[in-house]
Amino acid sequence: MKTFLSLMITIFMASSIYAQNIIPIPHETSENTTWVGEEKEYFSDIWQTPVVTNVSVPTMELFQPENPNGVSVIIAPGGGLYALSIESEGTAVAKWLNKKGITAFVLKYRLVPTGEDGVKEISEEGATNPQRIGQRVAPVMPLSIADGLSAITYVRSNASSLKLDPNKIGFMGFSAGGAVTMGVTYNYGEANRPDFIVPVYPWTTVLPVQPAPKNAPPMLVICASDDPLGLASGSVELYSSWLKIQKPVGLHMYAKGGHGFGMKKQGLPSDDWIQLFYDWAVAENIVIPSK
Repeated sequence: MKTFLSLMITIFMASSIYAQNIIPIPHETSENTTWVGEEKEYFSDIWQTPVVTNVSVPTMELFQPENPNGVSVIIAPGGGLYALSIESEGTAVAKWLNKKGITAFVLKYRLVPTGEDGVKEISEEGATNPQRIGQRVAPVMPLSIADGLSAITYVRSNASSLKLDPNKIGFMGFSAGGAVTMGVTYNYGEANRPDFIVPVYPWTTVLPVQPAPKNAPPMLVICASDDPLGLASGSVELYSSWLKIQKPVGLHMYAKGGHGFGMKKQGLPSDDWIQLFYDWAVAENIVIPSK
């Protein structure tokens, strides 16, 4: 009996800790988009990675390092706005950053309403009716961007209790999450301006490059020349828009890497992109390495 009670207490404590790490994101409901059912989390056989789909209520999962240095990064995984590559472009990134003392928040922003398998839906539409993807993404993108802005507002408002520097809040997004990153950067106000941004192979065809804001935060763009979605040119254009107004900006374009490499290991130089981000953050005095 005692063993059973001990097991139940352990499970309860673990679930409570997990619940404490899940942060609801304030958001306004949409009259133009309706979701059916709950969000889904599963291993996608098509993408060969864990994914989350059908997100209607935005949340963040908090990952705290043992020795926080005050820097934080909000991470927006990619997935064409139909899914989130939640591990390779989310939790695995957060855990790596934690080892460097950086607090991470993995953002589940609102996605296109989908059925049992959102990855299957976008894959089939991409092969048979690509225009349909754009039609379904269009009404949801503003909601996803609003979720990103709300996430920054939350972190800055709670910086003191989280032992964070309110002036060192970054936003890092992959693919569709990269589009969310730029949507946040083009639409921020005083309370939700990111202090630095890292668009990784950003989806610039769904959210075209715009002139850099006058108060543009430091930016590092990461992509691969052989990106099969043709996103290399958009990444260069994005870099050039910052350079044009002489804002701090870096660009690393790998010769090979494809699209969606995230934290996956391919035996290529692009495997080490996140170390390159850290080195850039140190060079920009965003991160001060501990002695």
